[in-house]
Amino acid sequence: MAMFESKLRHPALWVPTLYTAEGLPFVVVNVVSVLMYKSLGLADAQIAFFTSLVTIPWALKPLWGPLMEMFKTKKHFVLATQFLGGVTFGLLALSLHLPDFFTWTIVLFGIAAINSAIHDTAADGVYINVLTDKQQAQYVGWQGAFYNVGKVLSQGAFVYLAGSLEKSIGVVAAWTIVMGLFGAILILMSIYHWYFLPTGGRSTQVKTIKETATTFWDVVLTFFRKKYIAWGILFLILYRFAEGQAIKIVPLFLRAARDHGGLGLSTQDVGILYGFFPPLAFILGSVLSGYFAARLGLRKSLIVLCAFFNIPFAVYALLAIAQPTDFITITALVVFEYFGYGFGFVGLILFMMQQIAPGKYKMAHYAFATSLMQLGFLIPSMISGFVSDVLGYRDFFIWVMIATIPSFLIAWFVPFRDTGTDEPSQSAAQA
Repeated sequence: MAMFESKLRHPALWVPTLYTAEGLPFVVVNVVSVLMYKSLGLADAQIAFFTSLVTIPWALKPLWGPLMEMFKTKKHFVLATQFLGGVTFGLLALSLHLPDFFTWTIVLFGIAAINSAIHDTAADGVYINVLTDKQQAQYVGWQGAFYNVGKVLSQGAFVYLAGSLEKSIGVVAAWTIVMGLFGAILILMSIYHWYFLPTGGRSTQVKTIKETATTFWDVVLTFFRKKYIAWGILFLILYRFAEGQAIKIVPLFLRAARDHGGLGLSTQDVGILYGFFPPLAFILGSVLSGYFAARLGLRKSLIVLCAFFNIPFAVYALLAIAQPTDFITITALVVFEYFGYGFGFVGLILFMMQQIAPGKYKMAHYAFATSLMQLGFLIPSMISGFVSDVLGYRDFFIWVMIATIPSFLIAWFVPFRDTGTDEPSQSAAQA
């Protein structure tokens, strides 16, 4: 029976689906919402600001990370948030028909973000607590790959579906169907994980408010007492600085009219563009990077991962300057960028898992790390629409390349610590 339970909860059966369920709502809130509002006729600066504003919950994970160290199992939180996420997207689909749809959809995107951020904390807690360090490195590529299956489904297949339906039944009806389908997928995921997801274990057994408060402050203090934590925080904030500039503007640039400096693609075109080859390139990059980092170790591979992550953003500057009309050329350049993005993002995940999370409160400290990472992404993302409006798409993407410099500097200079003793490792001391 025990052997059967072990096989039933083999990582290959739950890591792919768990991170698909984690990636889908994040991509919908961050990217698909941008395309939806563009189709509904909103301005770039308004879209970039508000769709960035609603992502704040991902930067507030420390508020609930410690609570999940105290109550129930991680699996309880995963199942509940997947089901509630499905209900939220169903309500969002219906709210598109209201006169003040923008207000209601932004509120519901915010609720979906809160729910998804809680889900992410619990899901990462399962991953960290169940898998060994070696397994974490082996499966981190698959984690990143299937996180981006959410991209294939959301900003690829379902954006294509929305683009097709826009032409036949109208914009509002099209996005009503698509948002409803997102909700249905999350509910089905919760049912699947009821059977296949391991519990993730209980970190503590806190009974009283006093114990809760004591544990919370212990989580906070032990996080900020980690060796080289100031360096670690700086790394988390700066590694995605250029990406934060680009992420909201890229889909707007793809949709913008050519006489406004964009590429003039339709919603359906963007769905085709994102639907297969770029996500496949991301998956390939993530998987290869996981094995690359596992073989060399994070310290030796980090600067290479940083280069893969940042340099390919140059393709958007090239696209903005040349404004090619050939769809295959555009797709090929985006595929190149996605491969590098997938390859380089692994460095950030492994740094959080191996340099930030280890210790008494792995899940809560990993949540602290991901929230700080999101903060470094959020601020440049919120202002990106205003910067793009001032500079224009071409100069904006040139600025994005300049914004990669802090990422290279921090990847080169960040010291490493021995997570077993919380003392600096030999390589860090030499650095």
